[in-house]
Amino acid sequence: MAYADQQMSGNKITALIVVAILHVAVGYALVTGLAQEAFKKVKEVTSAVNIEEEKPPEEPPPPPPPKENTPPPPIVAPPPPISFNAPAPQVQTVNEAPPIPAPPAPVALPAPPAAPPPPRFQPKGAAPKGNPGNWATSNDYPSRALREEREGTTGFRVTVGTDGKVTDCQITRSSGSPDLDEATCANVRRRARFTPATDGEGQPTTGSYSNSIRWVIPKD
Repeated sequence: MAYADQQMSGNKITALIVVAILHVAVGYALVTGLAQEAFKKVKEVTSAVNIEEEKPPEEPPPPPPPKENTPPPPIVAPPPPISFNAPAPQVQTVNEAPPIPAPPAPVALPAPPAAPPPPRFQPKGAAPKGNPGNWATSNDYPSRALREEREGTTGFRVTVGTDGKVTDCQITRSSGSPDLDEATCANVRRRARFTPATDGEGQPTTGSYSNSIRWVIPKD
């Protein structure tokens, strides 16, 4: 620190000497009539002189701390290898779908029976002989139904035997009067005659016949 202060005092003395010389030069210039030119020179010299205060020398950085002798890391033996038995790979069993059975072979159907041969004769039904209107007349009108003036139509169906005669009679539609219905079947049984029905061989067979009788009171 003393060396730095001594250096700074020397600089100041030098600066003062320079300034004094400048003052003398200015006075001389003024005396000689060169004041203006001297003033310019003094200005230039003053501008050129830049008195800087010297900076104190920077202190050197402290030396780095001594390196510590770090002991080397301990040598660690590697762990022994671990031996293990790897599990056996799992085998997945896949149940295959059973094979699709083949469709059964088509069964041959028996041939339909042969059609019967056509009949040698055309079958015919029983046919009445004569006029069916004569099977019941006004003289056959039941007396009680006549007195009560009851009229009506009676439907019937008869069964004809192989001899052409009526073997049975049934009322299929009533006239509303039991007397008229009974008289219908009684007269048909007594008077109706038929040509018997025939089969495909032309032989007589049992047949049937249906009709109706209208009962009307006769007018005098």
